[in-house]
Amino acid sequence: MPTHTEHKLKVADEVWIAAALLHREDPSAADFSVEQIVARATKECLMPTNRPGVYVHVVQHCVANRPANPGRYRMLFETASGRRRLFVQGDPYHVSREGSKITPKPEDIPPKYRDLLEWYLRWSEKESEQARGKDPLLALAGSGARLWAGEHADEYVRRLREGWE
Repeated sequence: MPTHTEHKLKVADEVWIAAALLHREDPSAADFSVEQIVARATKECLMPTNRPGVYVHVVQHCVANRPANPGRYRMLFETASGRRRLFVQGDPYHVSREGSKITPKPEDIPPKYRDLLEWYLRWSEKESEQARGKDPLLALAGSGARLWAGEHADEYVRRLREGWE
């Protein structure tokens, strides 16, 4: 039976670890229920007690495509009501979560889970490529980046609109 780690773990990082473990253990699954993610966190015994905040983080605080309230992480993505998967670059997200954390920092998680970060990079790249391949609009993602390289997109648009009446 696993025992908790002595590492002080943030609730959001605990949620990310649980979701990443589920994805790695079942690569054919597109997503997981909120309850599955919470149960996986409980099973892993990452902390000495089950924290009630895990459920709230899976439902709201870590979900990229929901308004920040107050947590603004982009660690999970809501695929359907009650269903989540790990967030992948290119997923749409609520503007209030711009620039927020997507994965834990290696030093913030127990050493035995740090390989999940490398696994996630490979997995998310593959997921992102598959999504772009299915949707012709997503396939265009990033194709115009050279137009405003070195310039914030809002500034680029303002510059284009200069002189409009």
